[in-house]
Amino acid sequence: MASMEENFPRGGIQKKPTEGKAPNPKLERDNLFDIHHDERSQKRKRSQRDQGKQKKFKADKIAAAKDNVVNIEPLTIEALCEGMLLLGCIKEVSDYELVISLPNGLSGFVPVTQISDAYSKMLSKQVAQGELLEDLNSLSDMYSPGTLVRCIVTSVEKSADGRRSIKLSIDPKKVNKGLTASALVSGMLLSGIVSSVEDHGYLIDIGVSGTHAFLPRQKAQNYIKAVKRGPDMKIGQNLNCVIVEVKNEGRVVRLSVDRSDVAASLATERQNWTLSNLLPGLVVKARVQKVAPLGIKVSFLSSFTGIVDFMHMDPEKSMNYSPDQVIKACILSIHPTSKVVRLTLRQAFLHPGGSPNQLSNDRMGAVVEESTVKAFYKQFGAVFELDDGTLAFARLKHLSKTRKSFKPGAFKTGCKHKCRIIDYSLMDEMCIVSLKYQIIEARFLQYQDIHAGDVVQGKVFALKPIGMQVKVTDGIKGLVPSMHLADVILKQPEKKYNIGDEVRCRVLECSPAGKKLILTLKKSLVQSKLPVLSSYEDAKPGLITHGFVVCAREFGCIVKFYNDVKGLVPKNELSSEPISCPDKVFHEGQVVKVMVLKCEPQQERLLLSFRLSSKPAPEDKKECTPKKKQEVKYQIGEMVDVKVLKKKDNGLEVSVLEDEGNVIASIPTVHLSDFVANCKLLWHCLQEGDVLPRVMCLHDKGEHIILSRKSAVISAVQEEQVVRSFSEIQPGMLLTGYVRNVMPFGVFVEFPYGVTGLAPKVSMSDKFVTDTKDHFVVGQTVIAKVMSTDEEKQRVLLNLKLSECSSGDSAAESFALLNQYFKEMKEIRNLLRRRGEPSVARGLCELVPGKELQLVVQDVKEDGSALFSGSCVTGVTVTATRYHLGDKNIVPGEKTKALVLHVDALTSKVYVSLREELLKQRAKLRLTENSQHSAIVQHIAEEFAIVSLLETGQLAAIPIASHFNDTFRFDSEKLKVGQTISATLKVVKVNDLGVLLAVQGPAKKNGFVRVRNESETALEEMLAAVKHSLSLGDIVTGTVKSVKPTHVTVAIDDKLTGSIHASRILDEVPIGSFPTYTLKAGQKVTARVIGGRDVNTHRYLPITHPHFTQTIPELSIRPSEMEGKVTAMLNLKEDSALKKLGLYNVGQTVTCFVKKYNVLKNWLEVEVTPDIRGRVPHLLLSLNTKVLKHPEKSFKNGQAISATVTGTDVTKTNLCLSLTGIQSLEQGTITVGMVTKVTPHIGLTIALPGGKTGKVSIFHLNDTYTENPLGDFKVGKIVRCYILSNENGKIQLSLRQSRLNPKSNSKVEDVEITCIKDVKKGQLVRGYVKSITPSGVFFGLSTSLLGRILFQNVSPYFVQKHSLYEKYLPEGKLLTAKVLGVNGKEKHIELSLLPEDTRMPSVLPESLGLPRYDAEEEKREANDREKREELKLKTKRRRGKSESEQEAKPKKRKICPADENDSGIEVYYREEEDDDQKEEAAKKKSKIRKPGEAPRLQVSMGFTWDEDMNAMDIPVLNQKEESSESEEEEDPQSKLKKQTKKEKELEKQKKEKELCKLEAALMDPSRQPQSADDFDRLVLSSPNSSILWLQYMAFHLQATEIEKARAVAERALKTICFREEQEKLNVWVALLNLENMYGTEETLMKVFERAVQYNEPLKVFQHLCDIYANSEKYKQAEELYHTMLKRFRQEKSVWLKYASFLLKQGQTEATHRLLERALKALPTKEHVDVISRFAQMEFRFGDPEHAKALFESTLNSYPKRTDIWSIYMDIMIKQGSQKEVRDIFERVIHLSLAPKKMKFFFKRYLDYEKKFGTTESILAVKRAALEYVETKSSLADT
Repeated sequence: MASMEENFPRGGIQKKPTEGKAPNPKLERDNLFDIHHDERSQKRKRSQRDQGKQKKFKADKIAAAKDNVVNIEPLTIEALCEGMLLLGCIKEVSDYELVISLPNGLSGFVPVTQISDAYSKMLSKQVAQGELLEDLNSLSDMYSPGTLVRCIVTSVEKSADGRRSIKLSIDPKKVNKGLTASALVSGMLLSGIVSSVEDHGYLIDIGVSGTHAFLPRQKAQNYIKAVKRGPDMKIGQNLNCVIVEVKNEGRVVRLSVDRSDVAASLATERQNWTLSNLLPGLVVKARVQKVAPLGIKVSFLSSFTGIVDFMHMDPEKSMNYSPDQVIKACILSIHPTSKVVRLTLRQAFLHPGGSPNQLSNDRMGAVVEESTVKAFYKQFGAVFELDDGTLAFARLKHLSKTRKSFKPGAFKTGCKHKCRIIDYSLMDEMCIVSLKYQIIEARFLQYQDIHAGDVVQGKVFALKPIGMQVKVTDGIKGLVPSMHLADVILKQPEKKYNIGDEVRCRVLECSPAGKKLILTLKKSLVQSKLPVLSSYEDAKPGLITHGFVVCAREFGCIVKFYNDVKGLVPKNELSSEPISCPDKVFHEGQVVKVMVLKCEPQQERLLLSFRLSSKPAPEDKKECTPKKKQEVKYQIGEMVDVKVLKKKDNGLEVSVLEDEGNVIASIPTVHLSDFVANCKLLWHCLQEGDVLPRVMCLHDKGEHIILSRKSAVISAVQEEQVVRSFSEIQPGMLLTGYVRNVMPFGVFVEFPYGVTGLAPKVSMSDKFVTDTKDHFVVGQTVIAKVMSTDEEKQRVLLNLKLSECSSGDSAAESFALLNQYFKEMKEIRNLLRRRGEPSVARGLCELVPGKELQLVVQDVKEDGSALFSGSCVTGVTVTATRYHLGDKNIVPGEKTKALVLHVDALTSKVYVSLREELLKQRAKLRLTENSQHSAIVQHIAEEFAIVSLLETGQLAAIPIASHFNDTFRFDSEKLKVGQTISATLKVVKVNDLGVLLAVQGPAKKNGFVRVRNESETALEEMLAAVKHSLSLGDIVTGTVKSVKPTHVTVAIDDKLTGSIHASRILDEVPIGSFPTYTLKAGQKVTARVIGGRDVNTHRYLPITHPHFTQTIPELSIRPSEMEGKVTAMLNLKEDSALKKLGLYNVGQTVTCFVKKYNVLKNWLEVEVTPDIRGRVPHLLLSLNTKVLKHPEKSFKNGQAISATVTGTDVTKTNLCLSLTGIQSLEQGTITVGMVTKVTPHIGLTIALPGGKTGKVSIFHLNDTYTENPLGDFKVGKIVRCYILSNENGKIQLSLRQSRLNPKSNSKVEDVEITCIKDVKKGQLVRGYVKSITPSGVFFGLSTSLLGRILFQNVSPYFVQKHSLYEKYLPEGKLLTAKVLGVNGKEKHIELSLLPEDTRMPSVLPESLGLPRYDAEEEKREANDREKREELKLKTKRRRGKSESEQEAKPKKRKICPADENDSGIEVYYREEEDDDQKEEAAKKKSKIRKPGEAPRLQVSMGFTWDEDMNAMDIPVLNQKEESSESEEEEDPQSKLKKQTKKEKELEKQKKEKELCKLEAALMDPSRQPQSADDFDRLVLSSPNSSILWLQYMAFHLQATEIEKARAVAERALKTICFREEQEKLNVWVALLNLENMYGTEETLMKVFERAVQYNEPLKVFQHLCDIYANSEKYKQAEELYHTMLKRFRQEKSVWLKYASFLLKQGQTEATHRLLERALKALPTKEHVDVISRFAQMEFRFGDPEHAKALFESTLNSYPKRTDIWSIYMDIMIKQGSQKEVRDIFERVIHLSLAPKKMKFFFKRYLDYEKKFGTTESILAVKRAALEYVETKSSLADT
């Protein structure tokens, strides 16, 4: 491939064999694959031939040598590039892509978005609407494997593992992008895609802009029957179409898809194919040029060459091809840049529309024991002959296990190998095989090999939320759903599995069609030895097998097996004992053993049982039976006594005493206590055989039970302050749980019954969280508040902040913690005391804080602390810190008295103090509870601190944490030994542990001010359900405990708390007031009981409810309810929300209280009464847009507002309310709305109150139209709207200020146009361009009115290409137009954009240089108009009814221009005509108006003098007559009678006019040449103009006629006068360029040598250097420069040009060396200039520092060279810093130069400072100039 350029020179010339030798006869051999000897002989000959020759250029040698060996390699993925066209064959069709087989075993894919524009639009529409479109067909409905398609490579992407994937497109716009409308010729075979289905046929997208392709229905009937894909074509279907007819210069083409037409199509020279538009799939006649070992080289379509590789020879003919033989071939691929064309000679491709041979299904995956090597290619692989005689190929990587183990010797022709068929290449009709041992031996090669129940090995390659992806083999990937990752549901699978892990799975289901493979990793299923149940037919009654639970409900369990087989286990078959709630006993994903009771395969019904009739084997006990026993026996929350069996690292293994020790359970270490310190201590102290009383069952899901001793968790379960399932969780609840895991992003908390939630980092603490591990540890008890829940993902978000989770009474909370801690410490001491034998632990029990000991000093450490020993403390470490030694200087051996501060049983350490104030005896004061004392901190332990009271010296313990969640302190907040604090005593008797209990007093503000979260529900405190005896109407008194926005909590007595809702405080609530804030915390209130609220659900319960006695009483203090009887509403017996809401009527006004603004749902949540909530949608909050922009700021929580009931919401649990009354969306009203969609060039979609939507057209956005009318509108913007109409549910709106504020009298620049009557002739109107059609520009004046601008009224210039209009008049462009005429009856408006009409500049700029319409023609038009009038009268009389009918609907014809027997011309003219003019006359007018449209006369090659004039005109006239008549009436026979004498006369005149016009066009100086003849005429008139000759060459090159271009260049060189040196040089340079691009190095050198002879050599050399550099042939450029430096040593320009070249290459070092050489070679006078030029180039392309150095050294040597100074300054001003520039100026103005030069420099300095400096710097320059002048004048005086 690399040498493709040299080997296949484009152009038709044949190369002659070098030296006149005959071509190597060995090449003609029959054996295609025997190539090894050939290559060797080639090399040998080449070396012999070259020894005696010394060539001037290397390229000659290479070309000569390569000429004999044509290197034809197969296509590789590396050779593919974007834009390459390929013929492919559909291999597989899925929902989202087509897999395409490409030549040479490659394959690519076409995404669903790359089918066609029409199909992509429908896809987008379906996605936008969210519902299936009827006429959108799936890919599998339209495409089937085996179909040939033309594709273009859109990208070749490389994945992470180094694999490349080829992305293709079959979109005709991309595939046929080389074609233009003018290139279309009948007989061409194109690929098209159905873009719409019409009444008489189909519009086909052939990807050529400006061309409408039509396929008549009858031409498609045979095809539709043959493909058997329904009665009609489908949008998006790919077709091979043959062009039957081309009209209007290719703007309209008629197609056929008839199979016989397509199969017979052949690409010919007449169809004018060029290299830029050649298409794959074309069948051509080719001539063999050369036969090579790996293929053949052919020429086709006269001038193109192509190659056929060995895989695409016709296998029947093998190598029996001889040069000059003519064969049929099909184009396979065209490379976009190298233009290499590959062809195939295989029979299946030689008839378009056919399809290649397929491989039989049983052959795929087959192992071939002996396959014979036919040939081996070292770049590609090997070709084998299989046992059935067919050929197959294996790529290099499939020939051996690794690159290193590959031995080429094993693949000599004839060698035999064992291989396996792994794929089939449709495009090569060959199998693809592999010799790799692991592939031959693999169990699975494709999805078809895998069956449900197979156990497979795989590798994890991705973890997704839906599950884990596993790679079974290279081509087979499966999914393990999250439920199947383990026997239990994994919350964090990433902890168990890592990418790359090997896993053993079992196949649950496999569908090869969709490449879907579902696996399971559940051990019980993978290891199960029971039969696999994979179809309903296999389910025989009595069969016992394993399945998994997918759903457990009250009716029973649904169990699933393999291949989606599922059955029901009814409730009575779940267990031998009755189970009331199956969902509590069984969980989703649980593996179970079941027995089939009954099966009905037809209905797919299966009945199962868990009660296995045979006696279960011992191994099964674990799975089913005992588990149920345990579940029935030990419910969560049940209390048991246990005995320690064994101590493990992470906990204790215990047996349950009540069950005689049969049931084994475990207590994790972290569950031994609520306190982390006590957990460690208990585990340390407990021994096997110890009994632990009252332990709670926490959960029972695995093989054994998990127990907990956490007292907080136990009490939460016992007091029912727990949630049993996700559905019970309500935001605002406070729940007790324990930390399950600590992650960097937050903390996972688990609650009893297995519910878990996440507290994100931001919600963990009121303090800033740097590292989550500093705040919480796994297993720690916490109290969490529910923030929000996500139903879909079953996620709970929690808050652990103290401000949210503490009750606010920190003293009580912290004391409760301390009390519990010491209670547990007491239990531990009792446990240690009970040990029989004396031990260290027992000794520790006797030591309590406050006890005095006699000790001996053992050692004093460097840090000042001391160690002691004594008889009472043997085996224990006794220590005192430096602070606790007081002022005593002690020495080892000294006896002393000490006081115990703290005993740490875990580390066997005792902390003592020798301080006097603690040891001295004091009188004991009588202490009282809650009394405050000053205290000094003496010792700090993990959970508490020991303090001594100042007055009495007694020791007390104070808690460090104020709450379970209070775990982190900054250093500044921590207690320090010696610090004085205030302590409040709580227990005044010294306990068993020798200390009083106290809490820190108000000095440390532990009472958090609670920051309230808006989302709190009525009773987020989770008040305990206290049984009470209250009943309806009871009067109670209580104290206000806390005031919330919508309710107040009241403490009725110590335990019972009630709630007063905001609606139950005042009888008359002032709107805007906050009723709850009329009460203050601590205030006494008397209230009446009106109902109750359920603690767990917060549901309001009426008094009559059976659970009423366990509720929070709902109270009222409304005067009317205190005195009268309780409101009936709260006395209803039913707890049905529906009935309560039914009491409210639509339109009723209610007072409600703001709860919060829900930002996510965009509604305001309010409470009407304690049990009725409501919602106000965003758009019903206000009519003021400012309020709607920031609703959360406008409504305060707890505020009373008045609202109107509009209904109930979907769930029937909330009232729907409005704050703006009930909106009537009638015509003429003004409302508010929110923009939901912005449609370019159309307008806005707006959401209105009440869930309605309306539309705003771009004409109603503003009173003044703007260039980008939709620019100010974004989705979500709130706007005021005026309702223009509301009919049939469609609402039209206006945003014009004149509608919204009619009184404002604002200026209306663009008045509304509602109907055609608003438009008057001569009026100037503004509007937006709608579309450009062949009949003119359509221009939107209002939502319903369109006007038309004929092309002659668009601009005064004549335009041939319509694409120009599309460029300058894009859709949506704002323009001013003048009304030329209004036809009210037809509703037609004719407009003009001409500058003389609108007084605006022309829409097409003058700079385009377009010809203007001629003034002459205006006169002609006037004459014609008179004739037209006469004609009108005559034709009207004669034509009768048919004519008038046709006139009535001229517009209608436009829709279907390709009528059956219609040439297309007529349609074009009729659209041009004005409505009130007759056809004939109109034709004439349009002819006159458009002089340049010669092609419509069907002149094939432009105008030639010797063609017969009549021959040119006849087809046009015939067509014209035929089409116009056939459209006018049904019977074409009556045509001849029609032509009257008058009409014949008219026709004659018309012919003459057309000829005149053609002649005028040819004379027109601005006319662009269209053909070779045109150019010939031009070069005859200007023979010395090189630019014309170059355009002539370019004309040939566009058609890839390289030889003709060369010939033109040679003609030019002969023709141009010898005096015109520059003109001749231009042609030589063009010829050099041509040879560089399209020729070989040899041809280029020949041209170069000639050019040097005929021109100034230096110029030619320099031009060739430029050519090389521009085409990135840097090596050749360097060589040429070296030649130049030898030949033109004295030429300064050569050195400079080479330096510039080197610098651009980044070779700065080489440039520096070049400068040294230049200075040696050039005369001295040139040196300064050369250095300066080198320095300038360095600045631009190289190293600026080096450039500065060059300038500096030059200026040091030549300080008076002002030109160098100037250059240096200029460059530094552009590149340098201001400081550097000023330094240069300062140096210059201090030189002693001529005054004239100095003046120049001073002036420059001043200009610079004025531009960049300050006023000071400008003054400084002026001063310097003055000084210079003064010194000069003083010198002159002296």
